[in-house]
Amino acid sequence: QVQLQESGPGLVKPSQMLSLTCTVSGGSIITSYYAWSWIRQPPGKGLEWTGAIAYDGSTYYSPSLKSRTSISRDTSKNQFSLQLSPVTLEDTAVYYCARGSTAAGYDYWGQGTQVTVSS
Repeated sequence: QVQLQESGPGLVKPSQMLSLTCTVSGGSIITSYYAWSWIRQPPGKGLEWTGAIAYDGSTYYSPSLKSRTSISRDTSKNQFSLQLSPVTLEDTAVYYCARGSTAAGYDYWGQGTQVTVSS
């Protein structure tokens, strides 16, 4: 069974960089034809897809966040990462990593990690 685990700081200051890593076990991030996504949920709001990296390393970003977002991977560690910079208070959310995409749906999720942007 595929398992995903998010890690990273829970508190980030405004204008700084948010950096999260998702460690995947039970499956390889280079297996065709899966995509690996970052999804967030701000307090009191719905889920928002932020971006994804596909099995071949192609990246895809939400148009509203594209200018501030970068997703990368370390295939030797079976990890993929999210960087968001600069952050604002509106980036406060629970961040999830998941296998899948908006089009195909998501079948495995991490437990989520709270990130608060505050000075």
